[in-house]
Amino acid sequence: MRNINEDRKLITSVLEDYFNGIFVGDINLLRSVFHPMAFLSGDINGEPYFKTLEQYLDGVKNRKSPNELGAKLGMEIISIEIINTIAVAKTHVPIFEYNYYDLLSLSLIDGKWVIVNKLLTHVKE
Repeated sequence: MRNINEDRKLITSVLEDYFNGIFVGDINLLRSVFHPMAFLSGDINGEPYFKTLEQYLDGVKNRKSPNELGAKLGMEIISIEIINTIAVAKTHVPIFEYNYYDLLSLSLIDGKWVIVNKLLTHVKE
C-alpha cells in the first residue's frame, strides 16, 4: 500500500523543481521532471497551444528566464490529488506578462513521480 504523505512530499518536490526550472530556464531540470513523451496543451490568450516536451524545452532554452529579467518567483501549488499511482496538481504560474494556471498530470513510473501531461491557460486578472 502506498504512503500518501510520502507521495505528496515527492510530488511537491517535483513541482518545486518544475517551478525552479521555469524560473531560471534550466532545461535539464525541467527534462528531469517530465516524462519524455509528455504533451503540453491549452490556450494562451484564447489561442490553442500544443507542444511536445522537446518543442517546449526549445522555447525555454531560447528565451530569457524570469530570473534573468529580475522577476520574483511567485509560482505556487494550489492543490494535489493522488489516487494510487496517478496524481493531478493545480498550480498558479505567473510568469512574464502571463497569469497561467497549469493542471499537471503525474504518474509514478519506475518509482519516480513525473509530469506526463501539462494543461495550461492564461487568466486575465
